Amino acid sequence: MNSQTLARIPLFKSLGAEAILRLDTQCVWRRAKAKDFVLQYKDGGNELYFVVQGHVRVLIQAVSGKESILRDIRDGEYFGELAAVDGLPRSAAIVAVTDSVIAKMPAGVFRDAVHHHPAVCDQLLMLLAAQIRMLANRVNEYGTLDVRRRIYAELLRLSRPAKKGTAESVISPPPTHAELAARVSSHREAVTRELKKLETAGILQRRRGAIVIAEPAQLARLIDDADE
Repeated sequence: MNSQTLARIPLFKSLGAEAILRLDTQCVWRRAKAKDFVLQYKDGGNELYFVVQGHVRVLIQAVSGKESILRDIRDGEYFGELAAVDGLPRSAAIVAVTDSVIAKMPAGVFRDAVHHHPAVCDQLLMLLAAQIRMLANRVNEYGTLDVRRRIYAELLRLSRPAKKGTAESVISPPPTHAELAARVSSHREAVTRELKKLETAGILQRRRGAIVIAEPAQLARLIDDADE
């Protein structure tokens, strides 16, 4: 399949080939190399960006200047929808994790698609609702969990079920300790210490190219147990 087409984007799955082609021609296409910044914090512009191929990361910046990882965006997902809706400066920076193919769509084109295609509008509303829930959950974690439990929660969030018939979940590829620390607003040493404790307890295992959570339910209980 042609890499420069929005047919790969689930947001537009309800549109026919002609409508997709029309949108394709109204986008500016670019290839971002790994570690390139696609957007900087507080950049102007109100375009929407689609990750057709690749993997980018959302970074937020504290007043102190420290950067934290908010979330990752992969094939078929998009970013910049807030600026496309309200026209305000970017609330986060976007950096490419891998070489990526990205489509930049003018806000007017995006808004027209949302207004004329109810299914696209519904998909956008579902995404915005999911982001609000995610942010509310993060705020709750920062307000109620210590660093240890935030690390546990992030491990579970990053993991996916392993093979059928087993309770294990897997994180692959595994994040570096520094990346995991940036996700929970901590430091690498704390992550190293807590992962070692989980390994000693048999809850966590390291395998080639993956971190395996052998007992996800037990890890979840450690988050909920305030006296642990």
